[in-house]
Amino acid sequence: MECLHTLEEIREIFKEDRFATEAAGAIIDAADVRYARCRLKLEKVHRNAAGIVMGGAIFTLADFCMAVAANGYRENCDTVSIDGSILYMKPAKGSWLIAEAKCIKPGRSLNYYEVMVKDDLDTEVARFEGKTYTR
Repeated sequence: MECLHTLEEIREIFKEDRFATEAAGAIIDAADVRYARCRLKLEKVHRNAAGIVMGGAIFTLADFCMAVAANGYRENCDTVSIDGSILYMKPAKGSWLIAEAKCIKPGRSLNYYEVMVKDDLDTEVARFEGKTYTR
C-alpha cells in the first residue's frame, strides 16, 4: 500500500482539524501509511495551574497524530477514533511535545494504534493506545 498524498497535501487536509491545528497548535512533520509524527510547541496556554503541561494538550496531540496516521494516506478521511486511553509517564520538561503514531495491528475495519509522546529533551511523557474504525 502506498501513500496517496504528499506531506503538503496531508497538511492541507488536516487543517480542517481546527481544534488540534488552530487551538492547540499541532503540526504534522511526517506521514505515511499507518504512521505519523506530529509536534506541538508548548506555550502558557498548554499548562495547568501547577505549571505543568495539561493532560488534555498531550491527549489532543496523541489523538491528532493517530488520526493523521489512520487517514493521511487514504483517498478520504473515512477512519474515525472509537477508543483512546493514555498513560501519563513524566512531566514534559522541554519546549516541544513530539508524538509518533504507529499502527500495531491493522484490520479491515478495526485498527489498533500506539502513540508515544516525548518532549524535545527525549523525556517519555505519555503512551497513548487507540482504536480506529474504518467506515
